[in-house]
Amino acid sequence: MTLQVRLIDGFELRVDGSPIELPPSAQRLVAYIGLSGRPVLRPRVAGILWLETSDRQALGNLRSVLWRLRRSGLALIETAGEQLSLRSDVHVDVRRHMQLARQLTSGSGVPDMAVLELEQGGELLPDWYDDWVLVERERYRQLRLHALERLCVELTTAGSYARAVDVGLLAVAEEPLRESGHRALIKVHLAEGNVGEALRQYRAYTRAIHDELGLEPSRQMDELVRGIRPTTGLASVRHHVR
Repeated sequence: MTLQVRLIDGFELRVDGSPIELPPSAQRLVAYIGLSGRPVLRPRVAGILWLETSDRQALGNLRSVLWRLRRSGLALIETAGEQLSLRSDVHVDVRRHMQLARQLTSGSGVPDMAVLELEQGGELLPDWYDDWVLVERERYRQLRLHALERLCVELTTAGSYARAVDVGLLAVAEEPLRESGHRALIKVHLAEGNVGEALRQYRAYTRAIHDELGLEPSRQMDELVRGIRPTTGLASVRHHVR
């Protein structure tokens, strides 16, 4: 039996390829333990998932959800004393994506198909607003952005400019005000000799960060485009942006 849990772009459980409906309480239990990636103590799980109840009631709710899961024949969660964990054969999409992202940011090579999978990743549980989900969502988002930027740089170094531009644009679209993504994209354009494209990207970022936050680009960003307009300088470039 193949068990797959999808947490990116929404919760979904599939058993042998077929979607299986779970009640919201069971979804949250599976998602929380799946994101933990390691055994979690019962009191901690109960306290986080049922914040507004007493400790006793929270533990009772947890026992009830576990019982209903077992009764339905979906033995997704293993128990060992006070510890809970997902079965080792349950595949969780975000775990794989985060593993790939860590490999990329550490400089370890990953297969092209795996990279494509990471590029296509979306938002973690977008319609959930629990505090623990917000923390995990931001952790995944940051790790993925770092991985995309690192991939953009590596593709540029390898001379794969079209792919590098594609990945750089993806990183910028994910977070338009993140300067490191724009810098990576500008470096691709400069490496390819497209100084006009580099300057246009600089202007787009300068306009966005000024309009949204009232800030100026960093010195690192300015150094990238210094010399592109030697007769007018960066001050003139910024003037035309506004």
